[in-house]
Amino acid sequence: MKKKFSIAALSFVSMLGFAQVDYSAKAVTSYSATENTTTSNTKFNSWGISAGAGVPLVQAADLTSIKNGNGKNLLGYSAYFSIDKAITHAFGLKLQYDRGETRQGDFDTRDKHPGGGNYIVGARTQYDALSLLGDVNFSSLLRRVDNKSPYRWALHGYAGIGTLAYRAYQKDMTSQRLMTEIKPFSLHSLFGQAGAGLKYKVSNSLDLEARLMYVMTGDDEFDGGGRQYSAINSREDQISDNMFNAQLGMTFKLGPNETHLMWHDPMQEIYYNLNVLENKTTDVEVCSKGDLDNDGVCDDWDRELNTPAGARVDGAGVALDADLDGVIDLYDKCVTVQGPVENQGCPNTDTAPTQVVGGTTRNLEGIEFDFDSDRILSSNTPILNNAVNYIKSSSDSYNVFGSTDAKGSDSYNQNLSQRRADNVKKYLISNGVESNRLNSIGLGESKLRYPECQPAENCPEWKNRANRRVYFEVK
Repeated sequence: MKKKFSIAALSFVSMLGFAQVDYSAKAVTSYSATENTTTSNTKFNSWGISAGAGVPLVQAADLTSIKNGNGKNLLGYSAYFSIDKAITHAFGLKLQYDRGETRQGDFDTRDKHPGGGNYIVGARTQYDALSLLGDVNFSSLLRRVDNKSPYRWALHGYAGIGTLAYRAYQKDMTSQRLMTEIKPFSLHSLFGQAGAGLKYKVSNSLDLEARLMYVMTGDDEFDGGGRQYSAINSREDQISDNMFNAQLGMTFKLGPNETHLMWHDPMQEIYYNLNVLENKTTDVEVCSKGDLDNDGVCDDWDRELNTPAGARVDGAGVALDADLDGVIDLYDKCVTVQGPVENQGCPNTDTAPTQVVGGTTRNLEGIEFDFDSDRILSSNTPILNNAVNYIKSSSDSYNVFGSTDAKGSDSYNQNLSQRRADNVKKYLISNGVESNRLNSIGLGESKLRYPECQPAENCPEWKNRANRRVYFEVK
């Protein structure tokens, strides 16, 4: 007895360990039957636990529970507990533990022998079983696409195998015999069971179920009779004692989501989508929270809720700025060329040096450079040619200052600004300015035209570009 119970306990612990393995429901897409919305990567609940009780009736055996020789049915009891996992909306697995007692023969062994009549022998069997069952949801498989009824009833089919342990007792007309058979859990004590259950969905968390299972023990001694009892064995030729098990139970669905995977109805998705395609006049609500700036992008994901009327926007509702100069295309007079806001997005057109401070600083607007480059742009050539004529007409000597924006390290920017100043100096010399009148000096990022652009991320691109410049100062 101790051996039997220790094996049963070990099997039950193994069942609980199996339940801890995390097979989470696959991500699926859910569709509302009343709204035109789609929620991606929604997970349905897929785990549950079930429990119930019932009445087992030995049917095909030497000693039976149904319509025995005295016309009386002998009722036993059974209980089950299972851990359930839904794989899809139509198929799942159950790891189930069953325990019960059957009563069979000519009389109930719990009662005193009635005496008289055709009473020969009575028996009872106490059993434990552990099995793995497949669960097929026929209601999901057979549901029509145009079925619009509430999905609250479901027909399930079950089948599986497991291992069976039992203790069979027998009583004859005079006294209780010794137990006829003791069989512990083992790989050789396999049994099978199959049946059907009708489920009713009480709520998102609870189902009720009535099921009828047919159990095939694969054992001729399960009923308390068998080959070693020739008088009893003569009643039946087959070697498997089988029984019906009628049960009522409930299922608790586990998980944080509203719907369980086994109650998900994909046919309603198809029906709804077909309905929308066929009914062209159906009003579809696109933006649940509206579109405040009427740019065609719903406020739910609009990153710029105050886009000016008439401005083109990207998918996030942000007004387009093709040249990235900080002036949106709606107001940019030079959409493909960068320029400051004060010049409506166009480059400055000053062609001659202008005096800025006290006659000592000369600022040549427009001598700007691409990011991380010291190459003189073709757009700078007219400005530099005017600078050549201006310097040659004067008697002053000049410092040629190079500058960078605030991106990059100080040492790198210092070197880059020096190269920019040197290249402008070389250009002026190659066009007739005496070399002894020019001195090139790199300032790095120490004297920005727009000091607020440090760090550079604080400013739009056109301001950072204006900081990448060369200007002149009288020595």
